[in-house]
Amino acid sequence: MAKRNNSEEATINLTPMIDVVFLLVIFFMVGSKFSEAESRIKVNVPSVGQMQSMARVPDERVVAIGIDGTVTLDDSPMSLSQLTQTLRQEHANYPGLKVAVRGEAQGSQQQLVDVLQAVRVSGVDQIGIATKRIQR
Repeated sequence: MAKRNNSEEATINLTPMIDVVFLLVIFFMVGSKFSEAESRIKVNVPSVGQMQSMARVPDERVVAIGIDGTVTLDDSPMSLSQLTQTLRQEHANYPGLKVAVRGEAQGSQQQLVDVLQAVRVSGVDQIGIATKRIQR
């Protein structure tokens, strides 16, 4: 085996890093000058007449099951038939709709199964069950 020459010491060349830091400093100094100049430019922004609000596309809805068995869809209490009807309408409008079901740990498992069945009957095929990770 060849012996390593101990007379050479490893060195770290900091020159490229210093060059990059200086380039970043110059870049941000020049960029800030442009933003100052842009803020001084006066622009007349056009006004809008009658404006309609854009409807938020619900990509995920949350169904919560209370410990007493109450069912809520995004904080709106409703029965299982109302839940099925509401989700059926929303799924018709938004085919990519996702539903997350949250149930109480001490709640009725039958109520959870009933809610999952109601969501499934509504036509939603992307169903998730919210859980909490146990710390070990």
